[in-house]
Order: sequence, then structure tokens, then C-alpha cells
Amino acid sequence: MERTVRVSSFTHFFVADTRSSWFWLIVRIYLGWEWVMAGWEKYTNPAWVGSSAGAGISGFVQGALAKTGGLHPDVQWWYADFLQATVLAHPIIWSYAITFGEIAVGLGLIAGCLTGVAAFFGVFMNLNFMLAGTVSVNPIMALLGISVILARRVAGYIGLDYWVCRRSRMKGVGQPG
Repeated sequence: MERTVRVSSFTHFFVADTRSSWFWLIVRIYLGWEWVMAGWEKYTNPAWVGSSAGAGISGFVQGALAKTGGLHPDVQWWYADFLQATVLAHPIIWSYAITFGEIAVGLGLIAGCLTGVAAFFGVFMNLNFMLAGTVSVNPIMALLGISVILARRVAGYIGLDYWVCRRSRMKGVGQPG
């Protein structure tokens, strides 16, 4: 016996109907622009990329580690251990990885190329920033990124995904539902 799950027409429109691709284009460009600008700000800052590379991430991690105390700390002990053992041990590598990762996510979203993958890595970075005790725009960007991931079938339809997926004959990405 085959069972089917019914999806509301509202949900279907936003995650599977190519007519919603214009909406997702606007979301992608906004989100991508935010990522590119965050990465560009780091790229032009010598504390992140350049002569003092690693200083920016080291300062960020030190600030996060200061938020580990109290009854309800902003940064959990297990994440603080990760920051100390992994990020502080190799600040230059992490500094470059974050900078170029932010730019790559932004360009992927703006171009609509591997949109779901770009959004996933954007959400992953947002999650890490939030685990480090930084709220700022991260919850909003994470929510938009998760939405793009859920709508990946049409989110990159107006973009390179349409051509990449058409050429590679990938199913479910960039193809109408």
C-alpha cells in the first residue's frame, strides 16, 4: 500500500513551484550580499587576512571564552573546548577559512550556483557564530538560509543552478517540481 503525504498549496508554491523563484532570487541576493560583505570586511582587514592574520579570530575566540561562566553561559563548555583546542591552535588557517568561506557562500547564493550547498554552509557558519555567543544578525540569516535549503529545488532556478543541473541532469535541484 503506497502512502502519499499531502503538502499544502502554500508550501508547494514556495518549495516546488518555479513561479516562486523570483521570491527566492530576492532572498538569495540579500543573503548572499550579507555574506559577501562580511567576508570582504575581513578580507580588507589585516587582522583577518594579511600581515596580522589570525589576530581577528583570536580576539573573537577570546571574547567567546569570556562568555563561558555563570549559571547559564552564552558559550557551552564543549564548544569552548573546541574553540581552545582547534581554533586557537591554528588561528591563521581559521582566519582565512572563515573569510573565504563567507565570500564563497555569498557568491554561490548570489549566482544561484549550488544554492542548497551554499545555504547549508552559510547556516553552518551562522550556527558556529551563535554557539560562540554572537547573536547579531545570525538568527535571521540562519532562518533565511534554512528556508533556502528547504526551497533548493526552486531557489536557484533563476541562476546558475538551472544550467548546472540541466547539464548534469541532477534530479531535484533547479528543476521544477
